[in-house]
Amino acid sequence: MRHYAVLRLLLACFFLYFAWPLIPEATSQIEVIFWGVWLVLFLFVVGANFATLLRMTTSPVMEQERSNHRQTLKY
Repeated sequence: MRHYAVLRLLLACFFLYFAWPLIPEATSQIEVIFWGVWLVLFLFVVGANFATLLRMTTSPVMEQERSNHRQTLKY
């Protein structure tokens, strides 16, 4: 289910699109810390989703495909 990773990347880029003009306007120390933490979390999200797209990590359990094989008891 790689399309979920693509959608999460697009959503993260959408948020960055709106945040980017506000980042240079940070004047106080708390604003700089906030935007710094926000950018670090953005990089974590982008990195994790790229790792999923490149199949470097396994997909979350919710996104893994289930096999529809019926399991029978063998005596």
